[in-house]
Amino acid sequence: MSGIIGIIGGMGPLATKDLFEKIILNTEAHCDQEHIQVFIDNNINIPDRTKAILQHGENPLPEMLKSGKRLEALGADVIIMPCNTAHYFFEELSGQLKTPMINMLEVAAKRAYEAGCRKVGILATDGTVQSGVYAKAMGKCCIDTVYPGAAGQKAVMDIIYNGIKTGKTDIDTAPFMAAISELQAKGAEALILGCTELPIAFEIYHIDGTKTIDPTLELAKAAIRYVDGKVK
Repeated sequence: MSGIIGIIGGMGPLATKDLFEKIILNTEAHCDQEHIQVFIDNNINIPDRTKAILQHGENPLPEMLKSGKRLEALGADVIIMPCNTAHYFFEELSGQLKTPMINMLEVAAKRAYEAGCRKVGILATDGTVQSGVYAKAMGKCCIDTVYPGAAGQKAVMDIIYNGIKTGKTDIDTAPFMAAISELQAKGAEALILGCTELPIAFEIYHIDGTKTIDPTLELAKAAIRYVDGKVK
């Protein structure tokens, strides 16, 4: 295996770990030496992306760029980042790096299209929802997007910020489940786990029984293929 994957991490650390684990678990390898070399910059200095987009918070781009350049210097052949909201800055970031980047939202949209979806529900942060980045990505594949109402969106933010990011395992998931039901009632054929904390939330809080698309998993598979690895 000759290719090297670079990960701009820290957004958040558990989501970074989840992506790395999915690269390992989805690579066809029979010994250590058949796995893919991965460089991770777990840059916890990157400011909150939602605050930057919606509340004029500190711009995360400079720190993201520092991470990207560090990974370039180490010899990464492709760079990926496990944060949906950070993809609001994707074009500006990738334009300042020499190393190619893979867009997580676009690979998720491709997967949704291949799965036969023509309308999906978006579970994501306020920043991701209000920036319209998923509507744009899905629109390229002729897929419509639907979103929770105010109460449902609050529940999504709660499970992300007051659940996974704080490490709580006993959060009340009833409001979040109501948000899922709302999206299904709006005709969503699948739910996009549009925040990299959400696949972790579904596992930790034992949320199942609904069709989902995990952008982190699709990003991991795309990165494996990019460096000529074999996906299980």
